[in-house]
Amino acid sequence: MNNSRIGFWGTSLFSVFILEEMKQGGVLPTLIITMPAKPKGRGLLLAPSEVKVWADRHGIKTIEPTEIKSDEFLEILGPNWELFIIASYGKIIPRRILDLPARGTLNVHPSLLPKFRGTSPLQSAILEDVPIGSTNETGVTIMQIDEEVDHGPIVAQEKVLVENWPPKESELEEMLGRMGGKLLTKTMPLWLEGKINPHEQDHSLATYTKKVTKDDACINLENDPGKSLRKIRAFNVWPRAYFVTRHNNRDIRVIVTDAKIVEGKLIPLRVIPESKNEMSYDEFLRGQK
Repeated sequence: MNNSRIGFWGTSLFSVFILEEMKQGGVLPTLIITMPAKPKGRGLLLAPSEVKVWADRHGIKTIEPTEIKSDEFLEILGPNWELFIIASYGKIIPRRILDLPARGTLNVHPSLLPKFRGTSPLQSAILEDVPIGSTNETGVTIMQIDEEVDHGPIVAQEKVLVENWPPKESELEEMLGRMGGKLLTKTMPLWLEGKINPHEQDHSLATYTKKVTKDDACINLENDPGKSLRKIRAFNVWPRAYFVTRHNNRDIRVIVTDAKIVEGKLIPLRVIPESKNEMSYDEFLRGQK
């Protein structure tokens, strides 16, 4: 492991949690490839990815390519790779790059594949119609990349029962990210030594997720409280669940950051009204009078 050239492709906090567990296990990558800085916040100032911040703090070399399909990037990346790991990178990586390493490319995916293939497995798991307050099974999968999305053979998989379902997306992201990092730390040495035989997924059981939009986060306080609560939990990072109400002859958007169900009715607890700071829902209602 110490002499292996390992490249890690990741951008989000899910990737950071994996890297933290890899560091604890002593199997850090040689190079980290992450997405370029993007405008963030009200001022839209350029900010590096969470992975870039983490890598700089730990002294690991990074590159932030704007274009990964070019011959120039291939030259920058260089030859003689042993393994690539992908974990929430944010862009489709060309086949000729995935095939570079001698031991191929592995992907850490936060679901029990073949369930929840695609771009939003965490949110989709929370949005699934599971009884509020129940226990639900989820987990993480390490798979070998092939030509189709989240379709490749499974290298390792671990399950967990999450109590008091649904969790917040941020909570589930950390839970599965750390689980995935620990599993990867155990799996990588065996994979590099050729001691793991991956097995094909049962493709007949596959389910698929879709890209989340801001419209997906809209809720109606009077409709299906269970569905609305799952949206509040699933979208607590982005795009944030919201409802629209009328005030001073105009529509305003109100983000709901916390809520509960009482006697079959959704009760918001904390909200962020348009152009205002977070407040209690009771305070918001007083301001509406």
